[in-house]
Amino acid sequence: MGVELVQIAPTPPRVPRPDWLKVRVPGGENYFELKGIMRGLGLHTVCESARCPNVAECWSHRTATFMILGDLCTRRCGFCAVPKGKPAGELDRDEPARVAEAAERMGLNYIVVTSVDRDDLSDGGAGIFARTILALRERMAGCKVEVLIPDFRGSDEALEIVLEARPDVLNHNIETVPRLYPVARRGSRYDRSLRLLRRSREIAPNIATKSGLMVGLGETMDEIAGVLGDLAAAGVEIVTIGQYLRPSGDQLPVARFYTPEEFLALKREGLKRGLRHVESGPLVRSSYHAHEQASSLGRT
Repeated sequence: MGVELVQIAPTPPRVPRPDWLKVRVPGGENYFELKGIMRGLGLHTVCESARCPNVAECWSHRTATFMILGDLCTRRCGFCAVPKGKPAGELDRDEPARVAEAAERMGLNYIVVTSVDRDDLSDGGAGIFARTILALRERMAGCKVEVLIPDFRGSDEALEIVLEARPDVLNHNIETVPRLYPVARRGSRYDRSLRLLRRSREIAPNIATKSGLMVGLGETMDEIAGVLGDLAAAGVEIVTIGQYLRPSGDQLPVARFYTPEEFLALKREGLKRGLRHVESGPLVRSSYHAHEQASSLGRT
């Protein structure tokens, strides 16, 4: 009996990151202190779970983005390193109080709260978002709160629950261009995300709206310009644009690296389309310099 030989395609060589994307290894007194606070209170940060390249800089300045509703996401986006699966056990209803305690111990005055997708919950986790905002305000009078929310599967009721708690900024990331949604954002829809942002402005026009996208997944400049125009038309005021960096071999590969000059051109394009503030750069992420972004609108 002959043996059938199966050819295995060689692994493509890893493209080295350009110099403008190199960051320092996390460390330092503030970094380890914040890490200790998070672990001691049983909390998660998107900084760690998503392997953000800015974790060293942000944590050294005592800023962090809390990730509530556990650390297992019910969707399988092709770009994201957050663990995927079906969350087990009871919903942690004490989490909002622990987030507020951590923020107070860290001495924060601008707090960003995000979450995994929780399609297993009837409200998508909106109630815990609202309770977290209220807990922060109760414990830290005068603090500013930005929430980076999932799409809640298009539920106006869930969105209203969050907006009734009066966050200072309502953020929902569009992430990429419509053509790449089936690969990069499985389980999500471009039109649904746009509608959420538009409905937020309609329901609570005094709450700033924000969105973000990453580049380097194979989109074109024209496609990015189209997304920026769609976001402006939906009433979005702040947009962040950053380079996609593959967290590990399990995620989508980087199609190409954009230059700092191209990020500057994208910023100009966004402002031309009517956006009020565009933060665009290789290492820009949704929560990076979030306080400065919100302050540019004159509301915080």
